[in-house]
Amino acid sequence: MLDVTVIEDAEAAAVSLDPVRARLLAELAAGPASAAMLAGKVGLPRQKVNYHLKALERHGLVELAGERRKGNVTERLMRATAASYVISPLALSAVQPDPDRFRDQLSARWLLALGARLVRDVGSLVTGAAKARKRLATYALDGEVRFASAADRAAFVQELTAGVSALIRKYDAPGADGGRDHRIVVALHPTVKDPAGTGAATTDPTATQKTVTEAAGARTAIAEAADTGRPTPENDPETH
Repeated sequence: MLDVTVIEDAEAAAVSLDPVRARLLAELAAGPASAAMLAGKVGLPRQKVNYHLKALERHGLVELAGERRKGNVTERLMRATAASYVISPLALSAVQPDPDRFRDQLSARWLLALGARLVRDVGSLVTGAAKARKRLATYALDGEVRFASAADRAAFVQELTAGVSALIRKYDAPGADGGRDHRIVVALHPTVKDPAGTGAATTDPTATQKTVTEAAGARTAIAEAADTGRPTPENDPETH
């Protein structure tokens, strides 16, 4: 089972968003189970659970883990193909966010557009690498910092911009034969807190700030190296 996988197909996304099927996915992420075993947990007849499982299986969200005999019946034990799922903007391709449509480093909505593109692009690369049975060379940095004042935050942004821009100037080799373009995204946003641990996130305007590199979009986009050729992982020299 994968830790996380991406859903790129619109129909698969619709199937996963059905409340009953989402509950079944959660149950099967915990371990293999048959329709009869799941029926009692979700409060539905076995036949109805079977119907939902077949829909999930058609879209690759669950798979056969094994079979077992129970009396005169052979039960199929199903399992989720991943512990969690991310829906790619490709599932809504006609209306997916386009960060190139406007550029505003201080816009939270531009951050969302960049984050959506990150999910789309990395999701596609992960899918391609899995098909090629290769590892994908990526890097992510996630950290938190508490700023004493808005002035300190602004100073941090300036230093971060200068530091990352200097690294880009140092290592950028646009004419290198066999080189591979990489996209760099740096984000700064208030930390979302859930004090009660209920999953109902609330935003504290004075909360800790979080910086994320190549992880969740960007509020402060320091630099972007656009991958115009978009080679697949099969011919990517940096997959291994």
